[in-house]
Amino acid sequence: MSLKNTAGNWGSVARFFHWATALLIIGNGAYGLWMTGLSPSMKMINAYALHKSIGLTVLGLLLLRMAWRFSSRAPRALPMPRWQHIAAHAVHGFLYLLALAMPLSGWWANSLKGFPLQYFKQINLPSLGGVVNHQWADVVITAHLVIFWSLIALVVIHALAALKHHFIDRDATLKRMLPFARAHSEVSSIEDFK
Repeated sequence: MSLKNTAGNWGSVARFFHWATALLIIGNGAYGLWMTGLSPSMKMINAYALHKSIGLTVLGLLLLRMAWRFSSRAPRALPMPRWQHIAAHAVHGFLYLLALAMPLSGWWANSLKGFPLQYFKQINLPSLGGVVNHQWADVVITAHLVIFWSLIALVVIHALAALKHHFIDRDATLKRMLPFARAHSEVSSIEDFK
């Protein structure tokens, strides 16, 4: 499998970024929901610190993914109705927007609370807010949660669309992004992978 995208397939770098960010966002979201039930303790402080560090990792991966996406041409689109192309582009755009807003809103809320932010207890990061404001922090934390659930809803729509392409349309939309799918130079339908 090629590192770079080809005319027919996503390359291994694009696939890595896709699956790594998806798994980290979903996993860190579930972890974040779990940690809010912890009582105040060192365990809670460490859980929040880990959640923030994973969120910063997601932010870094997203920025690298976007840089890679702009430097490596996407495979040609598979045949489908125009409205599906438009819908796919819109969903992808909103996925990127919300995925970026998630860690940034968390960082901003942390800043408004006046908490220090360290990346895996190694690198100190600056505050995004400047002034501690607990009321605004609560608003941003609520926004962080709304962004998470909106992102999860879009991920579900994205996954259902990929499954629809695979099982109903029988094209290679899903197969082109699976982590270990065999590369194929001319992908037009799922039959090309048999």
